[in-house]
Amino acid sequence: MRKTILTGDRPTGPLHLGHYVGSLKNRVELQHTHETFVLIADLQALTDHADHPDQVRRNILEVAFDYLAVGIDPNVSTIVVQSGVPELAELTMYYLNLVTLARLQRNPTVKDEMRQKGFDTDVPVGFFVYPVSQAADITAFKAHLVPVGEDQLPMIEQSVEIVRRFNRTYAPVLVEPTALVSTIARLPGTDGQSKMGKSLANAIFLSDSVDVVAQKVMGMYTDPKHVRADDPGTVAGNPVFSYLAAFDPDAASVEDLKRRYRVGGLGDVTVKRHLIEVLESFLTPIRSRREELRRAPEQIIRILREGTERGRAVAHETLRDVRHAMHLDCY
Repeated sequence: MRKTILTGDRPTGPLHLGHYVGSLKNRVELQHTHETFVLIADLQALTDHADHPDQVRRNILEVAFDYLAVGIDPNVSTIVVQSGVPELAELTMYYLNLVTLARLQRNPTVKDEMRQKGFDTDVPVGFFVYPVSQAADITAFKAHLVPVGEDQLPMIEQSVEIVRRFNRTYAPVLVEPTALVSTIARLPGTDGQSKMGKSLANAIFLSDSVDVVAQKVMGMYTDPKHVRADDPGTVAGNPVFSYLAAFDPDAASVEDLKRRYRVGGLGDVTVKRHLIEVLESFLTPIRSRREELRRAPEQIIRILREGTERGRAVAHETLRDVRHAMHLDCY
């Protein structure tokens, strides 16, 4: 029996190169060897975008376009819209009774994200209990594996705690998930910061035009001490070389560029122009496929509806088992 994977994204905006390196590439490969559910988590997007439900709704399609354009195949992967599976909300309610306030407050991922978003005591409760909602998603689809970056490991650890407590308290009906940690380093932002983010103005999106990609690359942070082409430059921490390492298929050429940059004689503009060519080679087929999909939105809506129906059927089975274990199915 193939193991099941659950992965997904919050539809808070289009997906970027960091998403591709960190998760999308891996999903495309794993979908052929695992039962794969890809969740568009619109309910979780509302936890910090509650005032803009129309934007979240539009972004569901944008994320779906990105999924299909990079190679996620709806014939082998099940793409599910979270709000179309009400069983997830019921599971979340049951799991909330198995988690303490103090435990949620200790979750380092939640603490970091609250700090990034400027939340203090005004944090929405829905956002605060995000780990519990995520546990409902994981267990509803009976996921054995959840691909995550290292920064998301505390979320999986909390899901495991919830599963173990439920199985111990009621009956062993929930599948305990295991984190599948990405071996690919996080792609930095174009500003040199460690994280590329949709809202940080430091991302190159899969849907960006040729001109926009070129503009963003030419404005990328490099070694500030590399003023002239003849000056020796630093490769470590230089995002231009991080992007080349991730997207240039000619690894030997990248190593040669690094060597020349280190000793001096290679200007930032030359390296950036090469990166533009590399990214255009990668993005052109994705952009072309995306435009095809945009011309047939009814096809995407059908894929989402069918995937959500299949996902809901699995979640319904899990909820049935949960309710039976909790003696809530006698009426």
